[in-house]
Amino acid sequence: MATHLITGAGSGIGAAVARRLHERGDDLLLLARDAGRAKEIAAGVPGARTLVGDLANPDRLSWALSHQTLPDRLDSVLHVAGIVDLGPVGELSAKTWRAQLDVNLVAPAELTRLLLPQLRVAQGQVIFVNSGAGLSAHPEWSAYAASKHGLKALADALRAEEKANGVRVSTVYPGRTASPMQEKVHRQEGGEYDASRMIDPESVATAILTVLDLPRDAAIEDLTVRPGR
Repeated sequence: MATHLITGAGSGIGAAVARRLHERGDDLLLLARDAGRAKEIAAGVPGARTLVGDLANPDRLSWALSHQTLPDRLDSVLHVAGIVDLGPVGELSAKTWRAQLDVNLVAPAELTRLLLPQLRVAQGQVIFVNSGAGLSAHPEWSAYAASKHGLKALADALRAEEKANGVRVSTVYPGRTASPMQEKVHRQEGGEYDASRMIDPESVATAILTVLDLPRDAAIEDLTVRPGR
């Protein structure tokens, strides 16, 4: 039975991936920011285990995980969690920049560092769920896009570093996907939120599982997923 650690499993893409892996009998560790959120997430995936660690405070992740039981091996770490706040460069505060960089970039780097021993034992896989904003930046997306461009750099460097250890590293770049995050984006942009015009989270989950399940003789390093309508 494979064991996976997933961030962002409470909604959207992360929740869809967690459901799919749970349905096929894999063992799940779901990271939550606090005990209350952990209880909510676990209720949606019966039998899954939870860990508590706040991605908004990456300096504390090492301490948090050291007080919890981790498996001896991990077949994958799936970085799905993220936050977004839009605004022109001339108006974004340092606090807004730091918040997005911490959750979207520094926390995935730190969590990966802490879990590399278990990934190396299993010759496992790290999958970063990035964004189209990780490939090009548009007006008012500077802070979010910078964090996602950085996430691409993290994945590329990690891939080269861990190849000798048998750890595969992949990045998935979904386009606009129906989710609470996209509802927030549309409010900030002042546009109408129409989920029917976006990618279903289940479709992105299918793409992620395709990357995850690829036989060991091959690897999908970068995969872009775009709305089909």
